[in-house]
Amino acid sequence: MKKIATILAILIMSSCSEDFLNLVPESSITSGNFYKTEDHFNQALVGAYASIRGAKGSIAAWTMGEMRSDNTHLEFNITNRGPGYIEREYTDFFMDDVNSGLVANKYNSDYIGIARTNEILDQVEEAPLSQEKIDQIYGEASFLRALLYFDLVRYFGGVPLYLTAVKGAGDAYLPRASVNEVYQAIIQDLENAINRLDPVSFPQNGRANEGAARMVLADVYLTIKDYPKAESELSKVIQMGYSLLDNYGDVFELSNKNSTESIFEIQYQQGNQGQNSDFLYPFIPLSADVSLITGISSQNLQGGGWNTPTFEMIAAYEDGDERLPASIGIVEGTGQIGNMFIDELKSPVNYVPTPGKRTYPFIKKYLNPHALERNTDDNFPIYRFSEALLSMAEALNEQGRSADALPFLNEVRERADLDPVTETNQQLLREIIERETRVELAFENKRWCDLLRTDRAIEVMNANGVYLKEFYAGESYLPAMSYNVTTERLLFPIPLREIRIGNLEQNPGY
Repeated sequence: MKKIATILAILIMSSCSEDFLNLVPESSITSGNFYKTEDHFNQALVGAYASIRGAKGSIAAWTMGEMRSDNTHLEFNITNRGPGYIEREYTDFFMDDVNSGLVANKYNSDYIGIARTNEILDQVEEAPLSQEKIDQIYGEASFLRALLYFDLVRYFGGVPLYLTAVKGAGDAYLPRASVNEVYQAIIQDLENAINRLDPVSFPQNGRANEGAARMVLADVYLTIKDYPKAESELSKVIQMGYSLLDNYGDVFELSNKNSTESIFEIQYQQGNQGQNSDFLYPFIPLSADVSLITGISSQNLQGGGWNTPTFEMIAAYEDGDERLPASIGIVEGTGQIGNMFIDELKSPVNYVPTPGKRTYPFIKKYLNPHALERNTDDNFPIYRFSEALLSMAEALNEQGRSADALPFLNEVRERADLDPVTETNQQLLREIIERETRVELAFENKRWCDLLRTDRAIEVMNANGVYLKEFYAGESYLPAMSYNVTTERLLFPIPLREIRIGNLEQNPGY
């Protein structure tokens, strides 16, 4: 899918009906006069795909999915204490603002996409289209709805479960469903999608296919710890023709968008159509001149210093791991936080800070050539084939079949130029798989959900807090109450507006 647009781009009809009894003007786009042709449904699907950007490719996504974890932190900027900056410190586990715009944006983005998919699903089976087209449209919409509900349930717990389009006030304010009910709806949607979607074919076009649906379903089963079912889905994905690219860094090159390693990714396109990505820029330092990084005349004073890899994260890579220099770069320079004077780019491999210089590690995966400031062509990965292999290793190890897990784990390690693992002790191999997953999928908004899924979030993040408080001791901005992670902080709060208008019960602790 080369271009993403919304339904709002549909051309308004200019003619008027002579039948004055028609209560819906022909110039108005409604569900009654819109869902009539294949083109109409494709336009609606594009709008549903576009909603994934706000849910899984936005500031909220990487703040809540990556900065909440031990992979990244932030460059604390005392010169700007505006609400938008303070909110991103939510990740330090001491803020409990139920009126957070950041959290509300993610919650609302998911439901916007769900509303769009519900309209499609309500209309498509009665549309005057071939059964083949109906199946494909139904499958894609079911896949997208499942993906969005999977996002919601992991970050917020049980949420209102809207499975048909809202037609009136009586439909608009549903109570929170249980976590189990949400997961059952997700599984049903994905099974429907699998039965209707096209098989995987290459080159891919960015739209959902059977492989993407099975991968999400496998992730769901891993999350609810149904390892035999996860194994079953992953075994099918692994046989669908996906493959690892030869070099890890190649995965993120623009020429390899939707490659044989891609299972599903958010589509972007640079240019003046409003379809561009820009997530490189929040990840690099605040500076009046970032051209040494970007390769073009550019500044970054409006926003940067976020999602910064920690040195503990850098140390998580084994010696010789080719993923380290492909994933992380280091900037050195002078000047205060808020306007760094960048004078050199360095590799993180065996890095030794230069005395008298400021050091800023940054995410390098999304650094690609572009012509316009904050207008990049990078897609954002949601699932890659390497995750399928590592998930299979996890599913097998959790079933006590550690030796069977090794080929899948080692296929990923071999691409990174690392020695194969021979360990078959279940607990030790569990730790190896966790570390391997961390570095392979670093900065792809996976780590926080992985810590939740493996019941490691409290232990890991409290330990990370000890590390950060020591590392930033001289800056004294992390209060003593920060990083006191408890069960109540494993979910984010339901946005206050939703609590008030829907009479919803808030998550414990908020």
